[in-house]
Amino acid sequence: MPRRYVHLSLEDRRKIARWHDAKMPVLEIAARLGRHRATIYRELKRNRIVDAELQELSGYYALNAQSKAEARRAGLRKLIRHRDLRDVVVDRLKTGWTPEQIAGRLRLDGSDLKVSHETIYQFAYSKDGHAIDLWHHLPEHRRRRRGRGKRRSQAHKFADELSIKHRPKAVTARSEFGNWEGDLIQFRKELGPANVTSLVERVSRFTVLLKNADRKSRPVMEGIVEGLSPLPFHARRSITFDRGFEFTAWPHLQAGLGVAVWFCDPQAPWQKGTNENTNGRARRFLPRDTDPTALTNRTLAAICQRLNTTPRKCLGYRTPAEVFREKVLADAATLP
Repeated sequence: MPRRYVHLSLEDRRKIARWHDAKMPVLEIAARLGRHRATIYRELKRNRIVDAELQELSGYYALNAQSKAEARRAGLRKLIRHRDLRDVVVDRLKTGWTPEQIAGRLRLDGSDLKVSHETIYQFAYSKDGHAIDLWHHLPEHRRRRRGRGKRRSQAHKFADELSIKHRPKAVTARSEFGNWEGDLIQFRKELGPANVTSLVERVSRFTVLLKNADRKSRPVMEGIVEGLSPLPFHARRSITFDRGFEFTAWPHLQAGLGVAVWFCDPQAPWQKGTNENTNGRARRFLPRDTDPTALTNRTLAAICQRLNTTPRKCLGYRTPAEVFREKVLADAATLP
């Protein structure tokens, strides 16, 4: 793995100044600091002081070199120097574009001024970016940036035994009632983090929609527990999700409902195709520009009523509500 470049520190520059004054060769200075010789040559050239009147005062001084380097880095920030470019970036962030999309589109358009997505992130988290709350328009809405080394992998949250490949064949074949698929319906980023959990039972296509304040996993799971707990156990045997971080609190769901939990393979949402289809139908009533903060439980209940009382070809033109009720009562009659 290639080593990440680290800027020279003030302590590094103090050593360079001391060793340079002692006439130490640049190659040896570079070796002692663990740097390429070009780094040292460049440092001595760019950050030395030249006094035209008193030549004897010219030279390399650590504190002056540090100040010049810091001023240079601040002055080279494209989004500070180029107001037009900054205005474009800020406007697109506020309309829901990600830094990657902004940078990619500027390259595609052949713009004279280009900027990397990393520069946009750095600007958003800088003092200038915080002054206009740009962090709020970034994909994850974090006030402070998490270091790359601290970015947590969620792979361990979804153990292999929870993989969809281990799901009972009766679930896959839709021969057993009470198995659900779940996902989140999300809206435009500038409208905030609120979203809707969509749940659909695989045999009847019966749909439940639940409002969430954000994508935090524990509250999402608590909403599902509250929404499905009134059902008898045979009507809530399992739920299949994708591997989004909003479902990492699945142990809380298991403890609250006693359901089995299964997860699709990575990057394979089509493995819960019933839910994907249901989300498409729900989008007719919940387009992406819907303000999720204005949604009420009554509104979501009315949408569910529309979905669950519409005849479906796959059900022989019966409605999801009819099939769901039939299955609940039929399975209840066979229980001891």
